[in-house]
Amino acid sequence: MDSNRIEELLNKYWNCETSLEEEQQLREYFKGGGIPEQWKETAALFRYFEENKKKALSDLAFDAEVLKNVNPPKQGKLVKLFYNSMRIAAGVAVVMMAVWFVRKEVRQTTPQQVVDTYDDPQLAFEETKKALLMISKSFGKAENQAKKINMFNEAQEEIQKKEKEKNKNL
Repeated sequence: MDSNRIEELLNKYWNCETSLEEEQQLREYFKGGGIPEQWKETAALFRYFEENKKKALSDLAFDAEVLKNVNPPKQGKLVKLFYNSMRIAAGVAVVMMAVWFVRKEVRQTTPQQVVDTYDDPQLAFEETKKALLMISKSFGKAENQAKKINMFNEAQEEIQKKEKEKNKNL
């Protein structure tokens, strides 16, 4: 076969455009000897395909290996009991550690209880009165500010009423 025809068939082959007959022609060509240097790698590829086409998976060692991996050997009852108890122990350990960490976090974030700071009830009463008087003064100031706001709201309502009456008269 001439080199131009081989070049044309190879281009079609790499573009996946060859027919079965054309692929057979390429296989036959690359089986023979006297392949030019430019197509040595392609010839090796076609020989590889031919060799592996003949191979089959009837190797008994392969079958045994696959079956060994699919069906693991049976374990004794004692070994199963040991593995299952270790799994349970590991689960219990994880739960206990989680509870310990959560309790530790809760203790750190929870404020401490208020401790009574006064031994004398009369002194505690006097301090409470001072605190309540201070709050009362603050409320008094706030009430004065609220009255000013209320006065502003009343003035705004009167202006709106006058504007409505003025609009009705027009």
